[in-house]
Amino acid sequence: MRISPVYQASALALGIAGALAFAPAHASGFQLKENSVKGLGAAFAGSGVNEGDASVVINNPAAMTRFEGTTVQADLSVIDLTYEFKGSGTDALGRPLTGGDGGNAGDVIPIPAFSVIHKLDNGLALGAMVSAPFGLKTEYEPDWQGRYFADTSDVQIINLTFSAALDITDRFSVGLGAIYSKADVTLSKSVDFGTLLFSNPATRPLPFAVPQARDGHAEIQGDDTGFGWVAGFTARPTDRFSFGVNYQSEIDYELRGTAEWQVPGDVRAVFNSNPMTAQLFQNGGAGAKLTTPSTFSVAARYDFTDRFAMMATWAETGWSSLQEVRIDFDNPDPDSVEPFGWEDTQFASIGAEYKLNDAWTLRGGVAFDETPTSIEHRTPRLPDADRNWYSVGATWDVSDALSVDFAFTHLKPKDPEVDVTSGGSTIAGPFDGDANLFGVSAQYRF
Repeated sequence: MRISPVYQASALALGIAGALAFAPAHASGFQLKENSVKGLGAAFAGSGVNEGDASVVINNPAAMTRFEGTTVQADLSVIDLTYEFKGSGTDALGRPLTGGDGGNAGDVIPIPAFSVIHKLDNGLALGAMVSAPFGLKTEYEPDWQGRYFADTSDVQIINLTFSAALDITDRFSVGLGAIYSKADVTLSKSVDFGTLLFSNPATRPLPFAVPQARDGHAEIQGDDTGFGWVAGFTARPTDRFSFGVNYQSEIDYELRGTAEWQVPGDVRAVFNSNPMTAQLFQNGGAGAKLTTPSTFSVAARYDFTDRFAMMATWAETGWSSLQEVRIDFDNPDPDSVEPFGWEDTQFASIGAEYKLNDAWTLRGGVAFDETPTSIEHRTPRLPDADRNWYSVGATWDVSDALSVDFAFTHLKPKDPEVDVTSGGSTIAGPFDGDANLFGVSAQYRF
């Protein structure tokens, strides 16, 4: 039996050739910005220079010098993500793909963060933070019409950051940090073995060699650790104006794990009839390289009065580092390569803050966030599009030592669409989706 090498490569790709197209996150690509509820309440305007936000350990370590004593902060953001497919698909014979729309592919996902800052008497500040900068989870119904493109996507990337900062002058400080990162990825989708057998004239006469007649399943899991760094500076030209610049490096991972196949019995018998094809679609090891992008940001804040301030942030995420994904199998299966061609993205936000009284501070902000994807490479795993942010938040100063923050953000993508073909199947059309983010945090100073 001879299998078309073009289709074989496509079938082997399954979900793992999209190893970087994790899941439709609410920020650029699969980025998660939620490491600060106080920042979330103003659409992250001024993030890295705003007073009293301990997330500066990663957002701009130079700002740690503005703290006194020891500060402990715990943040919890919850993402309520909705993504529903409104298009349709066809198989290799041009017939409609069976199944429904996949239901709501989104989920309710908690994103925690924890940070500690200690300021020494000599002007040196030390900090540590645990955060989740990338990842999310989506899951379609198993029999949906896009099952050959995406089923489940579950990505978790956790960073542990250690930073230090020093005042160079009373108005200028610098900071530097080291990042230890852990990535864990699980992806799955259905495999149309009926189309695979139909593509070969030798097996086409089989009664089950028909597109959509014999679905299998494949899942890839992999993990690895990586290292990166963060550096920044802050300046206060006047008592009312401050700005800062921050850079976070790329982090490289060599994901290693397993590929597990579920192959229908009669299809497995066909493969096993030939020593060459008997080795295909067998459980075994697999790996892929993953590089999370660098980020560069500039933030500013101006306090017009003791009660009212405005903030702004501009940031660039280096998604152009993601041009392709190559999957290497331990078994004799050939490497699978999928092009991505992602582009760098920009994020811009503006916000305001008003101190209502000694106990309450109110804030809000809006932002525009670009997508790195294009219609040529966009898949149901990441039906990403440019989006707008609308945020509100508040701080409650319970006492001189304790404060609590609240935030809400609504995100609305601009009509994401997919038009992709793989293994003879095509799926095209729009997604209807949005996200609501809820946050609460507590900070204690001593």
